[in-house]
Amino acid sequence: MPDRQTTPNRPPLPVGWRRLIARLPIVLFRWRAAWVFGNRLLLLHHKGRVTGLDRRVVLEVVECDPADGNWTIASGFGPTAAWYLNLQAEPRTTIQVGNRHHAVTAHFLPSEAGAEIMARNGRRHPRLARRLCAFMGLPADGTDAGFRTAGRAIPFVRLDADTDARLR
Repeated sequence: MPDRQTTPNRPPLPVGWRRLIARLPIVLFRWRAAWVFGNRLLLLHHKGRVTGLDRRVVLEVVECDPADGNWTIASGFGPTAAWYLNLQAEPRTTIQVGNRHHAVTAHFLPSEAGAEIMARNGRRHPRLARRLCAFMGLPADGTDAGFRTAGRAIPFVRLDADTDARLR
């Protein structure tokens, strides 16, 4: 297995004080102060594929449709991110958006769907989309074609609410 810190096309994992800052939103979710994030961030609960332990990570929502009960997220650390691999092993899980919990099932989107999502996101939030591309080491020229190319390289996951499932 490649070293997590040096996998090509993957930014280095945060360490030290940067890791503490990156984990701070989890504390806000725990303190029920997640309303400050609105619908922009969600807390993903996932089960470790090796240990079976409960894990949590706060992720940015790329697109959401709360009425239909789906949220789209991107793996900024690529397809080898722990949460991404854990969701592949167990796609049914729960998320917290604001102070509301939802049972969801993860669906891994094909690269062409990722290209379309990134193009839409680039039109709506060009600066944010360019920063995501730069973070991942992808070309960020700000054009629709450039965002589509980047979207093919970024793994996207759609989390669909389980309307008939009870929260776990």
